[in-house]
Amino acid sequence: MEIKEDRLVVELVDGRILMVPLVWYPRLWHATPEERKQFELLADGEIIHWPLIDEDLSVEGLLAGRRSGESPDSFSKWRKSRSRRETSDQKMEPDTLIGSG
Repeated sequence: MEIKEDRLVVELVDGRILMVPLVWYPRLWHATPEERKQFELLADGEIIHWPLIDEDLSVEGLLAGRRSGESPDSFSKWRKSRSRRETSDQKMEPDTLIGSG
């Protein structure tokens, strides 16, 4: 599996290659490159799971051309929780702490 700038590329065991637009999956679209790299295959490779962004895609869904089914409200809450986390992480950066640097 590979995530390019604007698409997800998945090679199946039978040799087929699926390419789907990342914009279909907002959490992947908004994830950092590091978050996108952290994935695992579950259920004998039938599910792709990104633990850092709490995203799961099934091979069956990719083959069927299914976009994310996440509601706008759920996605908005996820974005807000990321924003709070990023703000909190920035406060903890070493160069902002007294006595560092």
